[in-house]
Amino acid sequence: MPMFGMRRREFISLLSGAAAAWPLAARAQQNTIRTVGWFSLRSAGTDTEKNQLAAFRQGLNQTGYVEGRNLAIEFRFGDGQYDRLPGLAADLVRRQVEVIVTTAGTPIARVAQAATTTIPIVFATANDPVQDGLVKSINRPGGNTTGTYVLNTMLVQKRLEVLRQLVPNARLVGFLVNPNNSSFRDQLRQAQSAARSMALEIRVLNSTKPSEIDEAFASLVQESVHGLVMGGDPFFQVQQDQVIALAARHRIPTIYEWPEFVRAGGLACYSADRLETFRQMGVYVSRILNGAKPGELPIMQPTKFELVVNLKTAKSLGLKVTDSFQQLADEIIE
Repeated sequence: MPMFGMRRREFISLLSGAAAAWPLAARAQQNTIRTVGWFSLRSAGTDTEKNQLAAFRQGLNQTGYVEGRNLAIEFRFGDGQYDRLPGLAADLVRRQVEVIVTTAGTPIARVAQAATTTIPIVFATANDPVQDGLVKSINRPGGNTTGTYVLNTMLVQKRLEVLRQLVPNARLVGFLVNPNNSSFRDQLRQAQSAARSMALEIRVLNSTKPSEIDEAFASLVQESVHGLVMGGDPFFQVQQDQVIALAARHRIPTIYEWPEFVRAGGLACYSADRLETFRQMGVYVSRILNGAKPGELPIMQPTKFELVVNLKTAKSLGLKVTDSFQQLADEIIE
């Protein structure tokens, strides 16, 4: 009997200890810090980057991941320099982040894929990710990669249409692109095809560094273009203030790829609702952290697009923005 009593007391003591430990284990699991890598070609301080990151955090927060509480984000920025990307990607892999989020197109997603075949990658790209070879299909991407296709390259025609509505007499239009961007040729084909259908003559100019942006605008002035459509590229987003200032100084009506340009003084833009896109990317990252396989998560595509116009800038350029155009706009800046 004494031995039995001791065993019973030991058993109760053990059970009590285990019961007390369970809540501690649960709390420890909840307080585990998960680490995500944010890998961007842009600079940290750009308006585009800050807005995307805020939307991304919103998606994470909605699904239970809060930076500083149970989530840490490792940031790596390329500052518009493509040659810096491989080293930054390798650094994130060494850091052993659990998911890598790439922003600003196909090139940076490719760099991440070259750096790891095991860490999940969630990308945002303007190009068709199947055509570019990032994934096997839209519905089942395969491998360690999924993300969102924001259709930016496909919107060049819409931007030319916006320019034509704001400058009805336009005949000669500039198109400024970065030839280092992998979507350069696709953007060019879209612009040339749209220009032909609209009876516009198009002048293509290339810029890969700030001094070449100055040279491009000097050429536009010399050729007396009636307007300009900016090609999509993170480099131009990094140089946002320079581009807007040159367009204002030379009085060239310019259509941009994202609303941040217009809010900073640019004329107009037509784009996908990118903030909703990045919120959904935050949700995808949460699902992956919770065990979902990236290769089984379908590529997301935007369903909402936005037209933004700056009436103050239009007035300074002597442009009349009709009531019907204003009614089409999703955001009017006065």
